[in-house]
Amino acid sequence: MRIRSIKVYQMLLPVKGGAYRMASDTVQNLDSTLVEVTTEDGLSGWGETCPIGPVYQPQHALGARAAIAEIAPGLIGENTASMRRLAKRMDERLNGHNYAKAALDIALLDLAGQRLGVPVSTLLGGALTDRVPSYYSTTVGAPDETARIAADKVNAGYPRLQIKIGGRDLEQDVATVHKVWEAVGFRARIAVDANRGLTAAAALHIDRLCQAIPFVFEQPCNTMEEVAGLKGRVTHPIYLDESTEDLNAVLRAVSSGIADGFGLKVTRLGGLTKMATVRDLCAIRSLPHSCDDAWGGDVIAAACVHLAATVEPRRFEGAWIAQEYIEGHTDPANPIVIENGHIRVPQIPGLGVKPERSQLNAPIATFGN
Repeated sequence: MRIRSIKVYQMLLPVKGGAYRMASDTVQNLDSTLVEVTTEDGLSGWGETCPIGPVYQPQHALGARAAIAEIAPGLIGENTASMRRLAKRMDERLNGHNYAKAALDIALLDLAGQRLGVPVSTLLGGALTDRVPSYYSTTVGAPDETARIAADKVNAGYPRLQIKIGGRDLEQDVATVHKVWEAVGFRARIAVDANRGLTAAAALHIDRLCQAIPFVFEQPCNTMEEVAGLKGRVTHPIYLDESTEDLNAVLRAVSSGIADGFGLKVTRLGGLTKMATVRDLCAIRSLPHSCDDAWGGDVIAAACVHLAATVEPRRFEGAWIAQEYIEGHTDPANPIVIENGHIRVPQIPGLGVKPERSQLNAPIATFGN
């Protein structure tokens, strides 16, 4: 069936309970872009991309919409039967900008699943579970308050915590890691995430001063080269996140042994199709990873969960979704929610979510008719 129209919607997602602080930025509102791809028979598939501000990564909301405007006209009239042909067509229209192409990739898989009567997880190779673990990410905050939140979230059933550090005095970061460990101990796995905010020297200091605490050190420094320089000098496993800009970056990290695992973002890598390739590459080397995105509502959350369900459980580090941090749902009838630290995998054909029209403003761009 051929594509008849592509509509683009803007949705603002205010952060619940105040600003979300990381080493690189503080955000209070997230600008999400939804796409609706409709075929000639009236079937619609949905995709989403929501960069977390303009400085966390080289992606931003206005860039996503400008990129979609370049790509979308070339997809009108194309047959949806071949995902590979559609991906090729997108690359012919625009070089790079994977985070914008990801929204269209997700929407096209949603369409394919609906047409075939199967969940997207089936299209990605098949679910291994019907319920995936999530993890909770704290913001950069005072040590005692961060420890209190960490304990509350472990009591609520989260099996893993991501503790944000960076962008402040070193002793505050060290104190936070120690306080969290005192509060939760072995009741949860801990990742300490600097979001590129540390120098190599600071990362080495934190590693030494927290040597007895078991945690994963996530993206401590800005570049892959800086992180590579830490290998063999730190006692904690190192995961890459922001450095995994595309499939080549992941391949480089795996082949060179820079990373012990990954925090992976669906839209950063170009969508579910490319993310599935990375999943399989990690499986070859038995590397653990998460299935996340920067931010977003029910559509991107569903995409993360479908892929998460296909990852071997012993290597899976959890699916982070923004549900804890935003009010409401774009699909109140079939919301993606965290219960006892876990998320149920939608069983409805396609993504299993469909934004309610009343939740959306008028489209900001329409291609086709």
